[in-house]
Amino acid sequence: MNPLMKIRRDLHQIPELGFQEFKTQTYLLAYIKSLPQKRISIKKWKTGLFVKVQGINPTKIIGYRTDIDGLPINEETELPFSSTHEARMHACGHDFHMTIALGVLTYFIENPINDDLLFVFQPAEEGPGGAEPMLQSEEMQGWMPDLIFALHIAPEYPVGTIAVKEGLLFANTSELFIELKGKGGHAARPHETNDMVVAACTLVSQLQTIISRNVDPLDSAVITIGKITGGTVQNIIAEKARLEGTIRTLSPESMKKVKKRIEALVKGIEAGFECEATIDYGAMYHQVYNTESITQEFMHYIKNETDVTVIECREAMTGEDFGYMLKEIPGFMFWLGVESPFGLHHAKLNPNEKAIDVAVKVMTSYIACKGNALTL
Repeated sequence: MNPLMKIRRDLHQIPELGFQEFKTQTYLLAYIKSLPQKRISIKKWKTGLFVKVQGINPTKIIGYRTDIDGLPINEETELPFSSTHEARMHACGHDFHMTIALGVLTYFIENPINDDLLFVFQPAEEGPGGAEPMLQSEEMQGWMPDLIFALHIAPEYPVGTIAVKEGLLFANTSELFIELKGKGGHAARPHETNDMVVAACTLVSQLQTIISRNVDPLDSAVITIGKITGGTVQNIIAEKARLEGTIRTLSPESMKKVKKRIEALVKGIEAGFECEATIDYGAMYHQVYNTESITQEFMHYIKNETDVTVIECREAMTGEDFGYMLKEIPGFMFWLGVESPFGLHHAKLNPNEKAIDVAVKVMTSYIACKGNALTL
């Protein structure tokens, strides 16, 4: 079996949630410490890692970031290497991401280049967000890259395809949690209560009008309420209800406008249903904005120097906290084709493992050119 395939399958079996990636960190450390250590320096950060590879004659630090956490999903792939953790799954491809990073790291241990490399194994991408605090950490500030790259698997593209674009790639995102509290009571006496199930349903309908009536039709935004809870049994009017959802916009300005409108509608619900409401925006992710010149260079390199197909894609409403790193460090993220019939966050997602070698070859050759100051 291809060594990288074994790594991917090992990691696939031990998915862990954000800042709980203890087994994952242990596995990554064990592999990295099995490599020749002469040019390697390692720093732990919470459940993540920084791994610096010393160059021969460095003039800059080139960064490569991978996320390492899983999702709270029961796996349904029936693979022989399925998750061994109940209600946990690498359903967003972070097992692929880590494996590719280890493949690139291994290559440069064996094939040194002039510049230093920094591999960032970041926890909690799926929540509550590890990129921003990791970026601000003393460890990363001491090893701050001059450039940084990352990828994300894309089930909709075939193996051998990379999709990327200059500028905005992924949206600004924010979690949304709304708590409603009224007065419960007997189902036969609704006039003595303030029904929070009715209030919650009304609010869900009103929230959709923000997109249809408050956002510029030439702009784009999404409000999705993915979960509603309320009440206790069928014949008691609910005293409490909770809405859980997400907001996604193509600009920070639109995010501010949408949130302002949400707050106005929630105040209206408080007045109309004589209840109390609280809003929590949870984790918020900055947009992924690819540096134009570097992304153009990368696309040109892929098109002219590799046998991989490069597609200029459209921006997506996907959220990724790598945007915080790109806000401070030039670089880019791209989609890696893995041709799976099931999409990201699906319990049956099974990416094509052939894509791992594609990504390793592309990134090692590109980084080698950048790290040796060769013309691309």
